Amino acid sequence: MTTVMCFSMLSTTAGAANRPTTMAPNGIVTTPHYLASAAALEVLEEGGNAVDAAIAAQATLAVVYPQYTSMGGDAFWLIYNAESKELKALNASGRSGEKTTIDFYKNKGYNKIPSRGYLAANTVPGTVSGWGAAYEYAEDTMDLSMDWDDLLKRAIHYAEKGYPVTPNQERWTKTAMNPDNKELFDLGRFKTFTDIFVKPNGEHFKVGEMMVQKDLAKTLKRIAVNGADEFYKGETAMKIAADIQANGGSLTYYDFKNHKADWVKPISVDYRGYQAYNVPPNSQGMASLSILNILNNFDLKSMGEGSADYYHVMVEATKQAFADRDKWLTDPDFVNIPVNDLLSKEHGKKLAARIDMKKAAENVKPLDPKGDTVWLGIVDKDGNAVSVIQSHYFDWGAGVVAKDTGVLLQNRGSFFSLDPNHVNDLEPKKRTFHTLNPAMLMKDGKPFMLYGTQGGEGQPQTQAALVTRFVDFGMTVQDAIEAPRWLHGRNWGESANGLRMEGRIPQSVMDEMIRRGHPVKKIDDYTDQVGQSGMVVIDPQTNVKFAGADPRGEGAAVGY
Repeated sequence: MTTVMCFSMLSTTAGAANRPTTMAPNGIVTTPHYLASAAALEVLEEGGNAVDAAIAAQATLAVVYPQYTSMGGDAFWLIYNAESKELKALNASGRSGEKTTIDFYKNKGYNKIPSRGYLAANTVPGTVSGWGAAYEYAEDTMDLSMDWDDLLKRAIHYAEKGYPVTPNQERWTKTAMNPDNKELFDLGRFKTFTDIFVKPNGEHFKVGEMMVQKDLAKTLKRIAVNGADEFYKGETAMKIAADIQANGGSLTYYDFKNHKADWVKPISVDYRGYQAYNVPPNSQGMASLSILNILNNFDLKSMGEGSADYYHVMVEATKQAFADRDKWLTDPDFVNIPVNDLLSKEHGKKLAARIDMKKAAENVKPLDPKGDTVWLGIVDKDGNAVSVIQSHYFDWGAGVVAKDTGVLLQNRGSFFSLDPNHVNDLEPKKRTFHTLNPAMLMKDGKPFMLYGTQGGEGQPQTQAALVTRFVDFGMTVQDAIEAPRWLHGRNWGESANGLRMEGRIPQSVMDEMIRRGHPVKKIDDYTDQVGQSGMVVIDPQTNVKFAGADPRGEGAAVGY
């Protein structure tokens, strides 16, 4: 499939009800919340670059989308510099504390790290360090850079003056307050959570009601004045660390003071003549690329988009990629992960050969080689491009807010294992297996497609859906996003893998998947169980940008 063919297909192929693809000649933005998209677009129009706009969007999301992200979470970046023609990756995920050990939990009687509360908040939040590192890089190497404090003013406004609660936030607040499952929910037991996200009378905020976060506004103002280091070395760091210590947690001010984001080399595979890029471990980006590496060995177009063969091979490729991921993925400073071997064409062929087109595989074992969230994509008028993903893991993260800061803490470190023989075992100053991974397709050394999604284990699967539907089947950007999706894996509290398929998938296709051995469960149409995705495509001939946002979320694709 050639690039020209992609852009000749601008008519809707998946249904007249779909949103139109957004097109713009200069800068373009897609995020999962319209206020964040508006904030990023305003920065671009005022003269900021793609990194500036991404920081403004992420800060806004940390205020208006608290069920999915906060300054207390982590982030991973891919940044393309149009001047140097260089693609860089930034790992802004935090490490466990120096006192965070297996014995720390065992001595408290735990065989598993709790999913919520201060004991779940055992890794330093990396998000703000990513803002700082990316800003410094862009300020040094890109034109159009804006002042740091200008990038946070929109987030400060929404925290201080308030923003209207969305249907998504109302729904996830009600879910979080469910008292029947204290391991995963019942966040009403945490006073710092209810003080902010629940009304004084105990009722949850309803759609359209204004939510104000005064402490968060003060924290953002300190960061605006003092820079990203405020979060790690200033008053904010001292407040967060003191609160964690006061509530029996493990993180200390020393852990915050010694944190930094790291520039790392992107990883890549070829896909149909494009170069697909992602971020390296501790991110599961290698699994996202492995799926594409496996799919290279199949003629998807002849199978037909939306056919049982298409869904079958996508799920089976995911199983093979996840087997490798689960064997190897952790902090590469602690384990020598053979990423190059795992992503080699030869290994992809071997994994593809294990797929039986007539039967679903069970209990896939890894071959020996020879990971709730917001994603956003931004391209500025100079061609600088950012694909970035930010999260605090579960909806509402650890469910606790650091006292007097408004910062909702993440529970990413609850994914560590307390088994010392596990590849992702808990050790001090270690990064955990991370589901976050932003993606980018390059053509002739330039960004062609930026894409990503919310959704934990669903991220590699949805990324593969977006790429195949656009590249292999010629769908428009918006149609590729809106087309029916699936999710192979486990939901919280489940011991076995299942296959969830959106209800718009024909029953005959589901029946054939069941016949092949897939444990299919029909789920709602346009459900965020399969994530909230986004996409940007750049026409290399005209430089027109095409972007889409997911109707499963509350985002917008906008440009100028």
